[in-house]
Amino acid sequence: MPNQMPINHLNHSKKPHLILVPLMAQGHMIPMVDLACLLAGAGALVTFITTPVNAARIRPVIRRIESSGLPVQFVELCFPAVEAGLPAGCENIDLIPSPDLFKTFMESLSLLGPQLKLHLAAASSAPPPDCIIFDSLNSWASTVAKELGVPHLMFYGPSCFYILCSLLLKKNQVLKTIADDFELFPVPGLPEPVEVMKAQVSRWMDRPGWEKISEEFYAAEDSAQGIIMNSFEELESSALELYRKEKGKKIWPVGPLSLYNKDAESQATRGNASSVDTQLLVNWLDSKEPNSVMFVSFGSLARNPFSQLVEIGHGLKSALSSLPSLSFIWVVKEAEKGDGAKKWMSEFEAEIKGRGMVIQGWAPQELILTHAAVGGFMTHCGWNSTLEALATGVVMATWPRFGDQFLNEKLVVDVLNVGVAVGAKVPTLFVDEMSEEAQVKGEKVRKAVVEVMDGGKEGEARRRRAGELKEKARTATEEGGSSSENLKDIIRFAYSRK
Repeated sequence: MPNQMPINHLNHSKKPHLILVPLMAQGHMIPMVDLACLLAGAGALVTFITTPVNAARIRPVIRRIESSGLPVQFVELCFPAVEAGLPAGCENIDLIPSPDLFKTFMESLSLLGPQLKLHLAAASSAPPPDCIIFDSLNSWASTVAKELGVPHLMFYGPSCFYILCSLLLKKNQVLKTIADDFELFPVPGLPEPVEVMKAQVSRWMDRPGWEKISEEFYAAEDSAQGIIMNSFEELESSALELYRKEKGKKIWPVGPLSLYNKDAESQATRGNASSVDTQLLVNWLDSKEPNSVMFVSFGSLARNPFSQLVEIGHGLKSALSSLPSLSFIWVVKEAEKGDGAKKWMSEFEAEIKGRGMVIQGWAPQELILTHAAVGGFMTHCGWNSTLEALATGVVMATWPRFGDQFLNEKLVVDVLNVGVAVGAKVPTLFVDEMSEEAQVKGEKVRKAVVEVMDGGKEGEARRRRAGELKEKARTATEEGGSSSENLKDIIRFAYSRK
């Protein structure tokens, strides 16, 4: 467990009671579990709202938190999936079986509102809530807070850079003037020049038919008394400064939240149970030279068609020939779908035995990234994964898919200069039917791997910058650091409302 950050002046017999309401998606739940533990360690009572299916997924984490003695309570609300028009048990975005049901799922989240309100009103044995912290996509929770007269804060999972860019694009009505989805144009008002394409930055909530959800999102953002972010001051100082000016309210970056998990057990169980024997994995990594392993993983939602799996495999195998010292770990969720993929993957594993490890299912990502043997990370640029790489000093090969990921790539490659773009240009929504044609050919994969792992003087400079950001991340979360102090300020905010 982490070093706790007590707030000496607080009367701990009257700890503030914070309610955390994460979005039902792995990438949103994982950092909010970390946030719950940090807030509890800093002097709060925390209630974490979830559902039966999602609680089952993080059961090892729940048990670990309960055994630690941290004052975190997990409350399971019943999500009426069938009533909402969803399959039974569809309680997480990655369980949505069809693109047509994504909007249904997002609209149905508000069905949890009356249950949360009843729970908070009826919980006579617990202290009343002093503050509700809700995921930015759970606008319904801000409605509950307002109805109960409880202060509420928004938790933003993405980078401040992405949030700021989205705000500036909307404020300046830029996308309405761009006809070509793939025309490069600059994001106005940024301190650093960044060019993007319309297709890469259009938010799903701003599409036709989503007006109600969009209005509720922006209303919740405006009504929140402050915003919590999984980032840190030293990483995004210019973006945070400009965003604070734009919003005119408290902005608290408290990350990297992944650094809460300091031991191998907590790293291995973060988010879900590992699909590989962790001791076997660590032994394999221990046998490799420092910075010699490329880790390849594309998050919990992105899916590759079979043709793309083949291209990735060819690129990785070709990179082994280019770099004799290279090894890799490749997380493949798609291999379980279809006999063709299974057969090809079996043959591929035999060919790369000893120099490559394939993990089919969920991998203990943070445990892998913290190992000294890992020197590169091919990632979809989800913010959790990006921030974990930054916090561990690992250089990235960036392959964004949708949402905030293309702007995260711009931050990593163009602003921070700690990554190399693989070359993906076209967004592929996680719920869309994937094209059978591979978007990125094997040669681009090989080239990106070689550039990250052996990029000459430029590669050395990237690795040096990544190491500097790693140290800044750790300093931010230590006692007296910027994230540590921001966390304490959130507790003070909630305490002052008692």
